Amino acid sequence: MATKRPDGIYPYIGTDTWGERLADAVENTCEQAGVVPPPRSAITEGIATALGDTEIKKIVVTSRGKKVLTPSAWREVNSGDDKVLLLICDVHGAAVVPWDLNDRTVSSWAPPSPEATQRVVELVAAEADLENAEKAKKLAEKECDARRRAPGDDPHAAAALAAAQEKYVQATKRVREAERTKAALLAALGQRRPRPVVHAAEEDGEPKTALVLAEQPYEVAVHVHRYAVENLRRSGKTRGYDLAESLVTAGQLTRGMSVLQQWQVANADGSTSRLWRMAAVTANNRALARLDVFGLRSEYLVTGMPQSAVPLSKGPNDPTVLLLSQREILNRVSHGFNEDSATEATEPDHKALRAMKIATVPAEIVIGCSNPAALEHVLRALNVNDHLRGIQPYDEDARLIALFATLVDTYAKEGKLGPILADAFPTAQGADLLDLGGVRDALTANGSLDPLAPLLPADEKVSPVTLRDIAIRAITTLVFPDVPPAGPETGKRQIRDTGPYWPIVKAALQEAPWSQIRAKTAEARTRLWSAAIAQMFLHRANILSALGLFGVPEVKDGCGQDPRPLKELLLGAEAGDATAWAALVRRMAPALIHAPEPLITPGQGSEAGAGRKGVRRTPTNALAALTLAYTENAPGVSRELLLAFARSVLEHPDATQAPEAPGGGQPVCYGESRWKEEDQTPIVPGMVPAPDLNGDATSFVADKAWFDHLFPAELGRASRTGASGSDAGDEGADSESTNQVDGATTVHGQVPPSDPRDRLAELRRELPARIELAEGIYQRAVEAANALLEDFDEASRLRSQLGEDALPADQRIQWMERLASARKTAQDSATVLSQVEALILQV
Repeated sequence: MATKRPDGIYPYIGTDTWGERLADAVENTCEQAGVVPPPRSAITEGIATALGDTEIKKIVVTSRGKKVLTPSAWREVNSGDDKVLLLICDVHGAAVVPWDLNDRTVSSWAPPSPEATQRVVELVAAEADLENAEKAKKLAEKECDARRRAPGDDPHAAAALAAAQEKYVQATKRVREAERTKAALLAALGQRRPRPVVHAAEEDGEPKTALVLAEQPYEVAVHVHRYAVENLRRSGKTRGYDLAESLVTAGQLTRGMSVLQQWQVANADGSTSRLWRMAAVTANNRALARLDVFGLRSEYLVTGMPQSAVPLSKGPNDPTVLLLSQREILNRVSHGFNEDSATEATEPDHKALRAMKIATVPAEIVIGCSNPAALEHVLRALNVNDHLRGIQPYDEDARLIALFATLVDTYAKEGKLGPILADAFPTAQGADLLDLGGVRDALTANGSLDPLAPLLPADEKVSPVTLRDIAIRAITTLVFPDVPPAGPETGKRQIRDTGPYWPIVKAALQEAPWSQIRAKTAEARTRLWSAAIAQMFLHRANILSALGLFGVPEVKDGCGQDPRPLKELLLGAEAGDATAWAALVRRMAPALIHAPEPLITPGQGSEAGAGRKGVRRTPTNALAALTLAYTENAPGVSRELLLAFARSVLEHPDATQAPEAPGGGQPVCYGESRWKEEDQTPIVPGMVPAPDLNGDATSFVADKAWFDHLFPAELGRASRTGASGSDAGDEGADSESTNQVDGATTVHGQVPPSDPRDRLAELRRELPARIELAEGIYQRAVEAANALLEDFDEASRLRSQLGEDALPADQRIQWMERLASARKTAQDSATVLSQVEALILQV
């Protein structure tokens, strides 16, 4: 005989029949509104199983023989050109889980990659191994203690104690090894976790208004969601009041927006659980606080709830059984809470009484979208817009990342994202073929960098290094757009033309007019740039490490980047071009900051108290020293060392294996060579091997100590144009100051060696790179000539077909004269190349 469910304020979930009616109503309403609904299973398993048995009856009506939602139960929201349909209803207080992709915790996630995902699997196993090792250590410690207390007349007591102590020593050693393994994995992950990857749900091959998380093993799913919750708690500590107590006292007064998301969890028995849940797009902190009041763990809601976590007074409550049905979980919660709240013996602080004000909460659920393929971006934009204008403070990194996402969206909305990138990359092979949606996701670290490939020159290979370089250059262009130069002085008041792009930045970032830009604006813009760039790297360092790299001139006039690609800059530096090396150093700067062992850090310490606070080293000083090491005779530095270091730095973020010493074994950090092995920093993928004078790898890893030793602060101060013995002016220095050098130089920027033998050796090293540079220039010239021939051929053919008149004679003569001049230049250069060929035999 079935027992009657206790009455109370905690709702019981509706039946499957009403769930099907809700699905019909949502689909019909979405059809009327012209939007795409979620998959039917998402509605019946994710929404209908979170609504009380009377709630569905209130929001579903019959109109012209069809189930539809009542007009007061839904509303439309516009986000740019996209439209979202929201269901307004009251859901069970424990039915919404925090969203892993909350924009307040965006800086806590690393870029997703297969290697990082595999390291998370290894980290979960390492944590389990460490837990077992600690348990074994505690048992061994108890055994030692018991042996010490054994009666003294036992003849085997000494041997047993010695064995127990040896066991304890081995257990302690195992704990240290497990801790070191875990620390190495965390270091390899940059002390973060790879961001969960979601995509739009599909039904019959068509995208739907719901999100699907990539499949994860059960332990990994628990670990990642628990990590997301921990970071959400950390970000919520800035709130000026206790959110949980506020919900207990006053309930939830405003609606939060939720989206349907499916967690795919691979279980140990080989089965896969596909669970639909509602994730809080907004009000993440409130969703987590509600679960805390209910006494539920968020990770169990998305991976399976143990029966014992939501017990019934008359069972069953088997801890080995996982409840996957949201209806059963919430019904068990309501049953137990209704039963406890009706008992007079229940304590006042019991969770059944504390959760009364949030037994049901108002919510808005995304049930339709005009562009479901871009659903994640639409929800992020709505969340950012809500948070940037709210009263709850952001973490600095998260706020800046949200501002940059707003800036990119503004460029896209104004139709300027494509044009500004086309202007910034004049040698791009297909700037007009850009997928602007993919570019937007790539620049905001919400997607792959592959959509940026058309911005590469035709002769540049697509690789993680070149794509990341393109992304950094694009971000720099968007944050510091070029402004047209001022017109000639007329003696009258003129309004400065700021071009088509600067007003977009001003409006998106809500800055002062162009004429009022000061150092504070430059610093704020540099912080924004630094936070946006940091998303491109696995190891995220302090974003203040970039302060001083950009100043007022860059904000007012634009970044003025060198348009040459990485390949050409490396060849130019190898050929002796100091300007190419200076531009290459600027390209290396983000990788120097966001390395496993940061080589550029914020300007901390002081010159007066170096022994007490450390030697002051601003970021601009570090870049200046590295730039001038190319032309100055710095001790222990050679061109081969610099070029090998540059290639390693640019490639290190993509390394999947830890560096090895030349003779085998593991290298050590340069500054830790005298440390004990257990105190040394773990060597992880991405660390840069320190090169020797010949450019070959050594048994050391480049760290801050190595960098400061080879490129000292004095080199960056004393050799700069107009520099004094103090570093006080570094922060406000113009970015071009890092490219200035003193003294007489050759046409390529380097001081000629006094010894002719040294000069000959230097030329022999540089000439192969110069030949390759010339070869690339000629190849581009040939491609331009072929393209010109095809265009003229097409123009001639079209004129014949259309019967158009010929161009005026003076215009044709002008074109022919210009082409004749170009042909003569090509013939002269061919003669010069013939002379070079003859001289090769004499070098």
